[in-house]
Amino acid sequence: GVVEACLLHMLKRRAAGFLRTDKVAALFTKVGKTCAIAGDVCKKVQELQQQVESRKNQPNGQEPLKRQGSTTSKTPVLTPQAIKHIWVRTALIEKVLDKIVQYIVDNCSKYYEKEALLADPVCGPILASLLVGPCALEYTKLKTADHYWTDPSADELVQRHRIHGVHGRQDSPSKRPALGIRKRHSSGSTSEDRFAASAREYVESLHQNSRTHLLYGKNNVLVQPKDDLEAIPGYLSLHQSADSLTLKWTPNQLMNGTLGDSE
Repeated sequence: GVVEACLLHMLKRRAAGFLRTDKVAALFTKVGKTCAIAGDVCKKVQELQQQVESRKNQPNGQEPLKRQGSTTSKTPVLTPQAIKHIWVRTALIEKVLDKIVQYIVDNCSKYYEKEALLADPVCGPILASLLVGPCALEYTKLKTADHYWTDPSADELVQRHRIHGVHGRQDSPSKRPALGIRKRHSSGSTSEDRFAASAREYVESLHQNSRTHLLYGKNNVLVQPKDDLEAIPGYLSLHQSADSLTLKWTPNQLMNGTLGDSE
């Protein structure tokens, strides 16, 4: 929306089109006649708009039957916001928005009044430069509310690691694999050592991820789970997320990958 506002600032009437209500579409179409990159974006937008229209015309929103396993002809689902900004959005996803804006800045006299933002010798090139960063990103996945799930427990993650690891047991699927590693005797194999190290790294990685920031960590913090049990040493860490602080504690045995059959 901000980029569109910049593109529409003091746009010449001839460039905007006399009878067109969508001035951004008129600008892209006009630029596309002399700029090949913008011309490609125009074709892609027209294809998307046709697909959206055909989707609307299907009864009850149903799509026409396709061959089994066919994914190339799947109609994209665009939100009203995406359709509203479809021109800038498509150019951004195709990683060419900065090049199109730079072309418009270089040829601003064709499209803009002298006092326009993009006609300014400083602001115009700055806008094009600012768009280089967003155009370098891959817009393949978007974070939604359901992405902010809580991390599984360390116990669960180590078990998954053992299931998929080379040393995972081939038991029946209903039986949960044991967490521990057999204690190595003097003639033990180095493969078990390597697995223990990888398991430890895997558990330690649970304490910091893309959604939380590790503020403090301390090893050998004693926790007594029950009155009749001995205190267990473990790793205590304090994490900060967007809206809360969280304390985590993991037993040292689990961190070292040597929990065995202990409960």
